Amino acid sequence: MARHSIPPASTVPARGMAFWRLAFRPFFLLGAVFSLLAMAIWGAFWHGGVLLRPYGGMLWWHQHEMLFGFGMAIVIGFLLTAVQTWTGRRGLNGLPLAGLVVLWLAGRGVMAFPPGGHELLPMLVDLALLPVVTLVLAQAVIGARQWRNLVFLPVLGVLFLANASMHMGMLKGDAMMVRSGAHLTVLLIVLLMVVLGGRVIPFFTARRLGRPQVAGLKWLEFLAVGLVVVLVGMQVASFGAALPGAAWASASLSAAGFNVLRLARWGGWRCLHKPLLWGLHLSYLMMCVGLAMWGMVALQLIGPSLALHAITVGGMGTMMMAMMARVSLGHTGRPIETLPGIGMALGALVLAAVLRALIPALWPQAAHWTISLSILCWLLAFAMFVWRYAVPLMRPRVDGKPG
Repeated sequence: MARHSIPPASTVPARGMAFWRLAFRPFFLLGAVFSLLAMAIWGAFWHGGVLLRPYGGMLWWHQHEMLFGFGMAIVIGFLLTAVQTWTGRRGLNGLPLAGLVVLWLAGRGVMAFPPGGHELLPMLVDLALLPVVTLVLAQAVIGARQWRNLVFLPVLGVLFLANASMHMGMLKGDAMMVRSGAHLTVLLIVLLMVVLGGRVIPFFTARRLGRPQVAGLKWLEFLAVGLVVVLVGMQVASFGAALPGAAWASASLSAAGFNVLRLARWGGWRCLHKPLLWGLHLSYLMMCVGLAMWGMVALQLIGPSLALHAITVGGMGTMMMAMMARVSLGHTGRPIETLPGIGMALGALVLAAVLRALIPALWPQAAHWTISLSILCWLLAFAMFVWRYAVPLMRPRVDGKPG
């Protein structure tokens, strides 16, 4: 076993403000608050009340900030917290963590209120975040020889390139580059969901229900994860040349099918009475629905916005809330029991996905009011999360341990 150069995380005494003791605290809370602000502004724009003149315009800003503002905050909070568990070394905390949060906040600020005459400044500030996160994660993972978790480093690297392509496409007026960058980002988040979901969903389910964990089938794990990697590779290749719709449809529908089989083996039907569990299972299912809809887009049966929102609202949004809810309880020393209203919040996110993606696919004429209702559902869900978790995230662990 590798010798640690610093004491294991469990032996380091808790010092300083609780809010800066581990990355999940500021990134989960501020990410949730930001999603409320960003979605409220988008809802006002949708109804004709433009509140901002952001960098890139409202449509670009909405796409970018829900992915790289909200989404990356939660990903960063999770990874920089999980790495402490993986390595046994103290995670980023104190002033370095505060500095990283300030960098994230600065990106949100210059995106919403771009300084006149400095069109490159918002891009440079925003792009600075992921390389710093990658460096912090790499130092911890490589230092502890946790080779299995090196997989997250190239994913973060490609996310940086996807972000850069969205910025460059906007500056050049190249809508296709912007779209390709956004699609690549969504598929990379799907890859993170498939990898992390495959680790934690069956583990959490078995542990909570007191049952043996279901062992993964090697061929199924290979296909479920591998086909998503293929989709990511196809999206990267599409920057240079358009790929046949049949290839996209085949890969997307196959990825959806094998991931549904993977999900079915985890026994989600046994945890309908546990919102923190069914939220994870249902979010994974919505991700699969979104992948199937991605295949339908390739066959020109529906528009791409429907598939994207099935994945981002139903899959990404719901899984992130379920993970934030559970991780925040565990890492603040609280019992892993659903707080009041969180089951409703998770249900509201699934309903938001149905209203934003599934109903418009079947009934396009209803899109205007279903989109409005989906925005309202998102706002209600994250308002409930902030209300229930703001205090636990800002207070010390109840057991006195660090974190």
